[in-house]
Amino acid sequence: MNTLVWIVLPYLCLAVFVAGHVWRWRHDQFGWTTHTSQLLESRLLRLGSPLFHLGAFGVIGGHAMGLLVPASVTERIGISEHVYHLTAVWGGTVTGLMLVVGLVLLIARRLVSGRVRRVTTTMDKVLYVALAAMVALGMTATVGTNLLGDGYDYRESVAVWFRGIFWFQPHTELMTGAPLVYQLHAIGGFLFLALWPFTRLVHVWSAPLAYLWRPYVVYRSRRGAPPAAQPTPAAVRDDARHPVSSGR
Repeated sequence: MNTLVWIVLPYLCLAVFVAGHVWRWRHDQFGWTTHTSQLLESRLLRLGSPLFHLGAFGVIGGHAMGLLVPASVTERIGISEHVYHLTAVWGGTVTGLMLVVGLVLLIARRLVSGRVRRVTTTMDKVLYVALAAMVALGMTATVGTNLLGDGYDYRESVAVWFRGIFWFQPHTELMTGAPLVYQLHAIGGFLFLALWPFTRLVHVWSAPLAYLWRPYVVYRSRRGAPPAAQPTPAAVRDDARHPVSSGR
C-alpha cells in the first residue's frame, strides 16, 4: 500500500500531467485560454483575482523553497533553521490568507452572479473544489500545525521524499511517519497536477512574456483633413507608359 501511494501514484500523476498537456495542445488549442468572464462581472473579479494570484505566487514560491532547497543549503548561506522557520510560517500564513480571500471571492462571484454561473463549466466546478481542498489542507498544516501547534519539520521528511521522486529514489518511510495533514496535502498535490492539463490552468504556460521586451505602440492624433493619398510607384510607372491623350 505504501508503494502504491508514495511511489506509483506520484509517477502516474506526473505522467498524466505531461501527457495531458501534450494532448490538450494538440486537440484543444482553442480551449487553451483563461475563459475570462470579466465582461460578465468585474467588481468581485477586480478584487478577488489579484489577491488570488498574488497569494498563489507566494504559496508556490514557499513550496519551491521548502521542498526543493535542502536545509543544508540555507544554513550554508547563513540562514539559520529558526529564521527560516519564522519566515516560512509567517510568510506562508500571510500569502495563504491572501489566497483564501481571493479564492472565496472568486467562488462567491460564480455563485451570486447569474451570468457568470451560467458560463461555469463542470470542469470549473471540479477545479474550484480541488483548489479549496488544497488550500484548506495547506492552511491547516501551516497555521494549525506550525503556527498554533507544536510544529513539524517537513524539510527532513516530506521534502526529502519529494526530491527523491525526481531522483527515482523516493523513500516511502519518510511519508508514513508524517502527520496526516501533510500526507493528505502531498497526495492532493499530485492529484491536482494530474487534473491541471484538463482545466483552464493551462493558460499559465501562455503568459504574455513578450510584452516585457516588445516595442511600444505609439499613437498619434490626426488633426485637420487627412493628407491626400500618394500614388504608388506602380501607378506612376503605368501613367508614364500609357499617357491619356487629350481630346479636341
